[in-house]
Amino acid sequence: MASLNPPQAAPKWTHTPEEVLKLTTDAIAEYRALEDRVAALKPEECNFESVFLTLAHAENKFNAIAEPLSFYQNVSPSKELRDASNKAEVMVRDFGVESSMRIDVFRAKQAAEENIKASGKKLSAEEQRLVEKMILDGTRDGLALPDAEREKLTKLKKELSQTCLEFSKNFNEENGVVSFTLEELKGVPADVISGYTKRTKDGKEVYDVTFKTPDIFPLFKFAENPETRRIAYERFENRLAINEPIMSKFLGLRRQIAKLLGYPTWADYVTEVKMVKSAKGVKEFLTDLEQKLRPVGLKDREILLALKKKEHDEKGLPFDGEFYLWDYRYYDRKFIEESLNLDDQLVKEYFPVSVVVPAILEIYQNLLGVKFVEIKGETWHPEVQQFAVWEKDAKDESGFIGYCYLDLFPRESKYSHAAVWPLLPGYDKEDGTRSYPLAAMVANLAKPTPQKPALMRHDDVVTFFHEMGHVFHGLLSKTKFARFHGTSVAGDFVEAPSQMLENWCFEPKVLERMSSHYETKEPLDAELIDKIIKSRYVNVGLFYLRQLFFANFDLKVHTDQDPDDYTKLWNEMRENISLVKGRNLGAGQGTFNHIAGGYDAGYYGYGDIPIFQSRDEAHNTLNSRYTYSLVFAADMYATVFKADPLDPARGKRYREKILLPGGSRDEIDSLKDFLGREPNSEAFIKELFGQSASSL
Repeated sequence: MASLNPPQAAPKWTHTPEEVLKLTTDAIAEYRALEDRVAALKPEECNFESVFLTLAHAENKFNAIAEPLSFYQNVSPSKELRDASNKAEVMVRDFGVESSMRIDVFRAKQAAEENIKASGKKLSAEEQRLVEKMILDGTRDGLALPDAEREKLTKLKKELSQTCLEFSKNFNEENGVVSFTLEELKGVPADVISGYTKRTKDGKEVYDVTFKTPDIFPLFKFAENPETRRIAYERFENRLAINEPIMSKFLGLRRQIAKLLGYPTWADYVTEVKMVKSAKGVKEFLTDLEQKLRPVGLKDREILLALKKKEHDEKGLPFDGEFYLWDYRYYDRKFIEESLNLDDQLVKEYFPVSVVVPAILEIYQNLLGVKFVEIKGETWHPEVQQFAVWEKDAKDESGFIGYCYLDLFPRESKYSHAAVWPLLPGYDKEDGTRSYPLAAMVANLAKPTPQKPALMRHDDVVTFFHEMGHVFHGLLSKTKFARFHGTSVAGDFVEAPSQMLENWCFEPKVLERMSSHYETKEPLDAELIDKIIKSRYVNVGLFYLRQLFFANFDLKVHTDQDPDDYTKLWNEMRENISLVKGRNLGAGQGTFNHIAGGYDAGYYGYGDIPIFQSRDEAHNTLNSRYTYSLVFAADMYATVFKADPLDPARGKRYREKILLPGGSRDEIDSLKDFLGREPNSEAFIKELFGQSASSL
């Protein structure tokens, strides 16, 4: 294996800010010139090769240049490079709007489609899908509108793109802190506190707690002083108040665009190309789920409120009979510890990063028949690991699959959650050779402390396993056209494969294989494993009602016909749906980056924008486990993998039926091929509510 050389060199990561902008400008100019040539074709010259294939190859080439350049803004230590990358993405988005509104190119597509039908030319299934999707793109982009309305639409879409980018830029670059004394931090683990920046303020030593995951969430879970948790939560919730007017602006722009295109709402526009098909379908799904969850959530709240009262009485703290947002993580953790005697900090000691990451890679490699070979090459930061990925039995370069990058630890101005970027898709080039994919995972695992190595909570392990599922979707898909590669599937299906794979993190033999105590080197014992499995759906009602709030907020702001006071709406909806009170929380919607960055009217089922999810992280997360896609995830796991999750034969079936086709066929067809039948919700209901069925 070591002697094999990849047939495609890894990309360079030494661009200057000037190069980023020049390469982007040149790529746009080249793409525009090609569109000009297609637009200049006479109707009788328009066919599959001259129009659809030509545009597909141009799209492939353009994205292979633009995607890595726009990625720098998420990971580069250089502010100048991040700014150039962000500017490049604005240029690409603006050009995308311009390109999507070219009626001359659309007419060439229409003429080509008519000529293909008239000639009786037989296209492959993927080629036919390319034709249909390119025509649908034009229709949805308003190219059937009169000239004046089309010009207005172009202007609105450019403004929307810039507004959403501004929102996301603020989200990525947020660097606030909240400061506490050591006494105020009582209960927070010492290894966490040792990672905080200590300074002197007004003659007292204080610790600066950033709003990044490894810093703030242990405080929410362990700080004994409710005032500490309240102050931290209110500051955390309001950390992006700067985004409040920006959200109002982009929601208004979306309403105008939907109206111009003839859709009842923005949500109806978005869901037309999803599996759910309409805003009405989303509402029905969320309403049905809330009806099942609410009685379970009310029972959960009673249990946690009683726990709070008991502790407040014992400590002589005032108790007003309310259960607040800053109480949830703290008492959820205490309930799990007391009812299951499950110590989150003890469990963490069994998951050193240095053990878990290689173990998860090994599990995936064996399951899916591939091999990771670490290589030393240039990357955007010295901490990044780079791998060439090969078929397990590769003997020559034909066994090459692609590249994987892992950027796992937090640093200043880096994307602050966990995500996978499909930086290069796989596709067939014009000369018939293959262009190979590259997937990059960005995470923010805890770094080592002076006392302990880098350790992962079990939630972190689940998240890593989930994100690696996206990596392999990007690596093991094999389509003719880049637009169908990997995770380029319907937004409400894209999470299903990775959600399915989370189940591995609750399988005894997998947990044993992934764990090794950082001192004794012993794996998790059977008792601890049993407790972890039992903890999965503890307080399931409150946890998923919190998730349901985010989905309902997303749907409401994208179905309402008129603007609203979104701060008021955010806080009222959260209290009403999640059953947990807030106070002085401010503009929490400013942190809801999902609906600026591609999840708009899509949180019910999640899409392919990568964000960190765990039991601790509610809406700042990717694998929202209540979502529409979980219906498919639960069915796939129960039907195929549950009997033997590590069986390579089952992994091969998953690879061939789900991963390989990507978006080159309808997702329902891939599911039916994998399951051997139509999917259903039986496994989903049993998984989510099985332990709470008596409450329903």
